[in-house]
Amino acid sequence: MNKKIKVFALMAMCAVMAFSLTACGSGSSEGSDDGLTKVTFCLDWTPNTNHTGVYVAQANGYYEEAGLDVEIVQPPEDGAAVMCASGEAQFAVGAQDTMAPALDQEEPLGITAVAGILQHNTSGIISRKGDGIESAKGLSGRTYSTWESPTELAMLKDVVEKDGGDFDSIKLIPNTITDEPAALAANQTDAIWVFEGWGVINADVEKVPVDFWRFSDISEELDYYTPIIIANNDFLENDPETAKAFMEATQKGYEFAIENPDEAADILIAGDNTGSLEGSEELVKKSQEWISKEYAADAEKWGVIDENRWNAFYSWLYENDLTDTDLTGKGFSNNYLPQ
Repeated sequence: MNKKIKVFALMAMCAVMAFSLTACGSGSSEGSDDGLTKVTFCLDWTPNTNHTGVYVAQANGYYEEAGLDVEIVQPPEDGAAVMCASGEAQFAVGAQDTMAPALDQEEPLGITAVAGILQHNTSGIISRKGDGIESAKGLSGRTYSTWESPTELAMLKDVVEKDGGDFDSIKLIPNTITDEPAALAANQTDAIWVFEGWGVINADVEKVPVDFWRFSDISEELDYYTPIIIANNDFLENDPETAKAFMEATQKGYEFAIENPDEAADILIAGDNTGSLEGSEELVKKSQEWISKEYAADAEKWGVIDENRWNAFYSWLYENDLTDTDLTGKGFSNNYLPQ
């Protein structure tokens, strides 16, 4: 889940590759032998608690009740967004920040964000407890494991300098870490970008004392949507009723997870056919307990994307020369959620 990750490095290439792929499919859903409409949903990584609502909707029969046969698949090497844009999947998991390169093109990738899985950006920096990095300025003079993305480093520079720190004094090393708490305990690095609902919870499970702070606590423009559900644009245009049926059933899945985190965690574990959660049951349970409170958070209902927060982040990218075009108002729609 910390692999936010690969996408930072691949998105620019993916945006170009997708143009040749779009001819392969229009994104249209197909009928299955049992009369249900086939829908493919592509994850962004192996199953984790960001995805629980989809697994619940599948296991509890919400998709079938909506007339849908939903297949949950792993992302290809070139990423979930490319698979979705090409029409091989109608829906996928993405993030607002990694969508930006896909939209910042003369011919943007054909995807639209149709729901925020979490209402707020819960990512931030984890470090060893007591190392003095309990706030952004504490990174000054320390070692940080980076994915070497311009957007990532611009965000880090923004919060460090706003907090009174010296960004130029930070030692940047490549991020090849798969277990953040273990890496911190072994002094492989001083600080790592993680998502609170997985990386920080994992530190608790592994009994590694850590400090953590969120980007959004320092810069409100960085309270962007991550992760999100994206959809193929042609599919949305050609089959809006199926899109709405999928989103209504998915919303029911996340609402169930909000009210029943322990049972929802069991459903996620049982639904994982990759084997990646095997042996991590305690982490999944604790992560689910925490993240279930974050799905809707302070929003009226799950999935709604706040226009002002969406636009604030894309304005920030443009003002910091991280996009060539102003993406304000682009890339999202609340029209497919239950009204």
